[in-house]
Parts: sequence; structure tokens; C-alpha cells
Amino acid sequence: MKKRLILPSEPDSMEKVEPFIDKLQDWMSLDTELRDRIMLPLSEAVNNAIIHGNKLQEDKSVTIVARQENRFLVISVEDEGEGFNPRAIPDPLNEKNLLKEGGRGIYLIRQYTDDLHFEKNGSRIIMSFAL
Repeated sequence: MKKRLILPSEPDSMEKVEPFIDKLQDWMSLDTELRDRIMLPLSEAVNNAIIHGNKLQEDKSVTIVARQENRFLVISVEDEGEGFNPRAIPDPLNEKNLLKEGGRGIYLIRQYTDDLHFEKNGSRIIMSFAL
């Protein structure tokens, strides 16, 4: 079984992320700690998809799909953009990048997930959380 949410690529769509996580919490009986740990990486991934992937083009959408696989909650976020190379993102912990305003989203997602990988040339991010 899956839960799906499709969002238009506009900043106001971010308001729908937390209620979606609340539905996941009820659906899978997630404890509050895991629910809260999911909030940041999912918000970052959706924000990146809207802004960087779809470039705020409202005719494009962002699709979130959540499912249980064995002992993991797996959440994918997919945009309709051209994708990107996640290996090409500068290390935000490098001294020359510490004062830059952006560039920490993927780093934060990596820190909060138990597994992370990219598909479709980087336009789909798949995050896994141990249950």
C-alpha cells in the first residue's frame, strides 16, 4: 500500500507537507521522534524539487510517494525537471562553503535519513527511514 501526494510547483505547496507527514504517522503508527525526523528531509526534498527541479513552473508538479518496504518507510520525491548530479554538489562543510547561504539541503537530508539515493538523473530522491 502507498500514500501519494501531488503538489503544484509553487511555494504555498510546502504547507501541505506537514499534514501529509501527519497522515503517514497515523497510517504507520510512527512514533513522534520518527515523525519529527522525517519532517526536515521531506521538506528539504520538496522545496528543492519545487525551486531547483521544476524552477517554480506551476504547470509542473512534485510527486511524493510513501510506502513500507520490510522494516523501512521509503519516501520518494520526484519533480519534472532535468535532474542534477548529486555528486557535483559542493561539500557544505568545506571551509570555503561555510558562509554560503545555500547548498546544505542534500547534506541535511543525508544526515536525517537511514538511506538515500537518487534516480532519473537526480529528479527523483528516495529516502528510507528504519521503522
